[in-house]
Amino acid sequence: MRLLLKKIYVVIAMASCLGMSSCNHDDWFDRESKSLITDGQLWNDPKLLNSLLANYYNRLPQLHGVFNTGGMTELDDAMWSGHRDGNWRNDFQFGDDYGRYWDYGLIRDINLSLENIDEFSTELTDIQKRQYRAELRFIRAFVYFEMVKRMGGVPIVTTQLIYDFSGDPTPLQIPRAKEHEVYDFIYQELEAIQGDLEENKASKTRANRYTILALQSRAMLYAASLAKYNNQLASPITTPGGEVGIPASMSTDYYRKSLAASKEIINGPFQLYNENADKGANFYDMLNKKTGSEVIFAKDFVTSLKVHRFAYDNIVKSLTEDNESSSTISPSLSFVESFDYLDGAKGTLRDRDESGNYIPYANLTDIFANKDARLYGTVIYPGSTFKGRTVSVQAGVALWDNGSYQFNVAPQLGQQLEDELGEEYAGGLWTGFDGPQIDAQDVSNTGFYIRKFVSDAPAASTRGTSAANWWPWFRLGEIYLNAAEAAFELEQADARGYINTLRERAGFPANSIATLTMDIIRNERRVELAFEDHRFFDLKRWRIAHLVWDGSETDPNAVVNGLYPYRVIRPGHADNGKYIYQRVRPNRFRRARFFRLANYYSSIDQTVLNNNPKIVRNPFQ
Repeated sequence: MRLLLKKIYVVIAMASCLGMSSCNHDDWFDRESKSLITDGQLWNDPKLLNSLLANYYNRLPQLHGVFNTGGMTELDDAMWSGHRDGNWRNDFQFGDDYGRYWDYGLIRDINLSLENIDEFSTELTDIQKRQYRAELRFIRAFVYFEMVKRMGGVPIVTTQLIYDFSGDPTPLQIPRAKEHEVYDFIYQELEAIQGDLEENKASKTRANRYTILALQSRAMLYAASLAKYNNQLASPITTPGGEVGIPASMSTDYYRKSLAASKEIINGPFQLYNENADKGANFYDMLNKKTGSEVIFAKDFVTSLKVHRFAYDNIVKSLTEDNESSSTISPSLSFVESFDYLDGAKGTLRDRDESGNYIPYANLTDIFANKDARLYGTVIYPGSTFKGRTVSVQAGVALWDNGSYQFNVAPQLGQQLEDELGEEYAGGLWTGFDGPQIDAQDVSNTGFYIRKFVSDAPAASTRGTSAANWWPWFRLGEIYLNAAEAAFELEQADARGYINTLRERAGFPANSIATLTMDIIRNERRVELAFEDHRFFDLKRWRIAHLVWDGSETDPNAVVNGLYPYRVIRPGHADNGKYIYQRVRPNRFRRARFFRLANYYSSIDQTVLNNNPKIVRNPFQ
């Protein structure tokens, strides 16, 4: 009855308008909707188009990055030390679907936008149209790179796929491209749009010429190393149709393309951040201060508008401003030891002498003295400072008894020595306010805290304010490393120079590397790019992930270990009041990381296979 009345009212209203001069065409029938945006409005309004692009930029994929606290603990760089319901990350072993990414929803949205700009953007200038199209194509190329580096060859779709309701879905079922065809598509797309982004040349948050070159630098390096190192396996991982596996003969061309893009960036307007005389603080500031000229392309965060909680999740225990969360990432000892000493010695920490005796140190930081300054910029270690305060990291006391040390840990953080040993020890700590503790939550389990990306801005670790430092998709430090690796593989002499430039920024003397090796390049990437979403993919493209994360309970990379400082209690001896260090395996870390050959390519979801019988499964699936 209500529907019938509604129809009657509409008919009466229309009839009234037809018979009344006051109901004109503009006032009634063609009024602009106040809740709908037409195609003509959207695709001709730069503000609306910028908003649409912002949505697509925000959807750029990542695996362990963009302040993904949990994901950063799934490698050998750290363990999970937050709330216990996340402890499965410490039992973590790589599953067949790990890293899976198959986002044709975003590809469809981009393709639709490209076609609509062509059809509806009649009021934009040619320059504006080229710019928007180029940005959309950059985002699409970025998405295809994220898919190919995880899945191998994927279907290349550049137009809308529209069902015609014929009952035959086969025109919509696009087969997977060869792995190298996807990399070639990415390169060609980026080449085609390089000249169309002049309006964005000063931006660090929207695509421009240098952003395009940075993606070429990275993607071509991946393709080159896959072509080389996959074919060096005893049984290369391939499919008969080439959906997985790039011919070895293609590696040289890919290395050349990567190097050419890297050199153009290095010779461009960017500079390695080097504004603080304190080399360690300088490395921290590079990504935390939103100043300087190293970042090429970033995901920006703005206080009160769009923020993140990385500082809230990872602030040092005693410095938390919220009392709800802290210290969910505990960096590993093997990671800390990957930072070399400035004299060129390997980074293994000197906790014992050649006879196996503990080495006493007058100060907590002495064991870390003369290390690669990037360690300070990345990790908070015992005795170092954050936000102007010395962190209180001390596991307990080492009591000398019957010819050996007995390690004693107090039950509470920050417990005083005088509580147990009397007033003569007044003012000393039995256990630090910041741990470490071997089986605790929200406090370091390894003796180390993460510094990199943890904002030191006021209230950054509170939920109400949170942090606004940016996430670097691309920065010049990576480009130097890409150039070094590509030049090394091409046997070019300038490879060593790129590495030495980065090391000099970290406090090493000039020309500290005389003979460059691939192992050095790999370690430099580990320490320079830590927690920036590179290590997992680097080990995969070099085809050594199964060797590094071998599942062995005694492998220092497959297992996260810690280093605990203890204050020596040995009255009358020269070592009394000094510190010794003990290597430990935290109780919460229970299973060694285990990466199988099957993990080099993520499995394809069964729903995708069911919907498209032309999709070839990945090896081992």
